Amino acid sequence: MKVAFSTLGCRVNHYESEAMAEKFIREGYEVTEFSEVADVYVINTCTVTNMGDKKSRQIIGRARRLNPDAIIAVVGCYSQIAPKEVSAIEGVDVVLGTRNKGDVVYYVNKARDEKAAQIYVESVLKNKKFEALNIEEYQDKTRAFLKIQDGCNRFCTYCIIPYSRGSVCSKDPKQVIDEINNLSEHGFKEIILSGIHTASYGLDLEGSITLVDLLEKIEELDGIERVRIGSIEPAFFTPEVIEKIKGMKKLCPQFHLSLQSGCNATLKRMNRRYTAEEYENIVNILRENIEDVSLTTDVIVGFPGETEEEFKESYEFLKRNKLTKTHVFKYSPREGTKAATMPNQIDGKVKDERSKALIDLNDKNEAAFTEGLVGRVMDVLIEQEVKGKEGVFEGYTRNYVKVEVNKATIDMKGQIIKCKIEKACGDYAVGTYVN
Repeated sequence: MKVAFSTLGCRVNHYESEAMAEKFIREGYEVTEFSEVADVYVINTCTVTNMGDKKSRQIIGRARRLNPDAIIAVVGCYSQIAPKEVSAIEGVDVVLGTRNKGDVVYYVNKARDEKAAQIYVESVLKNKKFEALNIEEYQDKTRAFLKIQDGCNRFCTYCIIPYSRGSVCSKDPKQVIDEINNLSEHGFKEIILSGIHTASYGLDLEGSITLVDLLEKIEELDGIERVRIGSIEPAFFTPEVIEKIKGMKKLCPQFHLSLQSGCNATLKRMNRRYTAEEYENIVNILRENIEDVSLTTDVIVGFPGETEEEFKESYEFLKRNKLTKTHVFKYSPREGTKAATMPNQIDGKVKDERSKALIDLNDKNEAAFTEGLVGRVMDVLIEQEVKGKEGVFEGYTRNYVKVEVNKATIDMKGQIIKCKIEKACGDYAVGTYVN
């Protein structure tokens, strides 16, 4: 029996897909590419935008065309928000929400045996229990994503995620440490702590444990040499937090600070809980205290009511702060959110123009950051050989710049090596292995 996965959306979804794939393997299934004929197709959906829902429906149709007799399981955020809509799509056999993904094999087998659709979607709004959906045998042996938290209590006006993922819930710290030790024993050098709202880790746990407390525990472990934090809100970095983390040797100097807008009026309509001035202050403090720190972010253009003046304010903010990388998103109304019903929705052409302006600015900022590494010797975690370039491998520095490394060998895969940066090529660098 063959199973194929298609995963949309965030890192948490990708982590959960890998965990589900492992469960299928343990039941005797073989995992194959989604483009191949399979006995089971699992679509792990995203519902951040209406376009995500549309894409999920298109993928379901593609799976049905690949094998009309296959069992199709649709899981994740889209299923959680609209289970009746998903179950009504022709060919769908199993519908699971954002919880109970660990039981996907059971429901797939049940659908096949009973020749009847299996729909199991429970409310997540009051569910604060962390679902233990773990990975035990990773395929890749370089970097590992580790889900430590789920849910969000923020309710930004554009976001549906609190309704699809529920309130904050955290993985037990002992279990996190046990998993990290297991990853270390399997040869991993780097882990990425991921969640829906990572900074809220521990809010629901007894004992007042925080994300910083967890980082301090990881700092004491042997084996793992690097740890990264997934997307995090700027308010996490209080003076006390920065004082604690600046001396950590394992914590990589790269943080994805969620911004969304550099204009206070827009931030207020978004229900973001910081101002542009507070964000900028944190950027400056991090740069003063953490050597070689790289700061990346997300920005939404064309949010309802965003005037030309508001956009210019956001543009100037990004121009002034020169963040390493800005992921630019054009606002897309999501049914069920407050922003979708706001007045003064922005024309698509205006969104396109604003998006292009920020992308052009990002290209300059990203190239400048990479250029600043030329001539330096950096630690690079080797991941894979570059396609079409024999003897050239690629990996990432501690501050998450991709580097193509000459004079590296296959034996270096999964190892952290010294590399002299010789040339900047926009969003990546080229260097040579230093023996």
